[in-house]
Amino acid sequence: MACNLFHLALTLILVGTPWTPSAHAQDATRPGSDGSGAVVGPVFSRSGPDAADYGAAAGFPAGTQATASQLENLVGTYSHFGELFPSRPVPRATTPWLYKRAPEPPIFYNFKSDRFSIDDYLGRNPTTGLLIAKDDTILYEHYQYARTDSDRFLSQSMAKTITAMLIGIAISENKIRSIDDPVSTYVPGLANTEYGSTPLRALLHMSSGIAFTENYDGADDISRLSRDLFGEPGKDPVASVAQFNTRVAPPGTRWHYASSETEILGLVLRAAVGAPVADYLRDRIWQAIGTEADASWAIDGTGQEITYCCFNAVLRDYARLGRLLAYDGAWEGRQLIPRQWLLDATTVQPGAAYLAPKAATPYFGYGYQVWLFPGEARRFALLGIRGQIIFVDPASKLVMVHTAVRRKPSDPASNAETVALWLQVVAQLGK
Repeated sequence: MACNLFHLALTLILVGTPWTPSAHAQDATRPGSDGSGAVVGPVFSRSGPDAADYGAAAGFPAGTQATASQLENLVGTYSHFGELFPSRPVPRATTPWLYKRAPEPPIFYNFKSDRFSIDDYLGRNPTTGLLIAKDDTILYEHYQYARTDSDRFLSQSMAKTITAMLIGIAISENKIRSIDDPVSTYVPGLANTEYGSTPLRALLHMSSGIAFTENYDGADDISRLSRDLFGEPGKDPVASVAQFNTRVAPPGTRWHYASSETEILGLVLRAAVGAPVADYLRDRIWQAIGTEADASWAIDGTGQEITYCCFNAVLRDYARLGRLLAYDGAWEGRQLIPRQWLLDATTVQPGAAYLAPKAATPYFGYGYQVWLFPGEARRFALLGIRGQIIFVDPASKLVMVHTAVRRKPSDPASNAETVALWLQVVAQLGK
């Protein structure tokens, strides 16, 4: 996700004006009530904004690998990616950990001098799934475009944060000695390359100093990398990342978003733990947090997980992951991710001012493959193109999971509205 995705002209002019209900009417199925008329349980809608453009008449098809990114196939692609592309399964827990339910609270937010309800938000944005949970209780869970709670939604770059958390576990198990080790210690095939001499810490911070373009125009470096890894028969991932070999800044001095950095972290992880990344996730996190559904992670032609993207899971399991992060890596008293690692991952370290909010980007800062909010409170987010987001507020244990099919990979205005909604969720429900 390129930096311009976060040029959140966060002129979130949070000025209240009288609220008028949206004219948008969802043909929604509301499965439950607490007796007072309040909704309890997931809500499913067969439609959504501009549903016809997204392939409603054809049942929201996924298309083929070649047509997966066409607008009319996005809803299907983003909920069936693991079936369209070769993927390694991540089996669910034997016994799921179950969320409690509470009636939906009224939620309002201000954006560009207008006041909206959360239902207005869904009527304005191509959101496929939206879930809000506080600790062990789901407060809001809605789906659009005929998606359901059994659909596995594509993570896009939210997978980057998962990769970084697994790196932290591998360090705690002495499988990786130090994040100050150079890449070539673990991936000898990158010896004598600029990436090979780069410390893991710089990759975690997206500050390798190696040139890489990511603007989603089809001719940039991320497109080249993706064609290498997703194409047939596919290129060896070590050889693919080695082609990006021009250093433009010393490591650890300048933030620059580059998916190649996470791909290399995945190669390091696979070599260090001696097992597929998806299997390591299964054993260290996925089953331990009581997931309810199988997940999957896309792999290249060599069987290596494409770690800069393409994890697939149901919404409530993404919420379980968010809850784990909200508890600083602990799950029901068991520390799965080292607490200090998670604190370091979600805090700007001394001497790294270039990673701070409003320095790395005009709004967000950057930790270990995770986005940091400005302000005194420690809040962070996992972000992926077209609107894939997990927001986490550790203080209140609030988590908001958002999946979407935005028309543009990078959409600053839509991101700004989603952030406005999240900040109001924290303000209203975080006490």
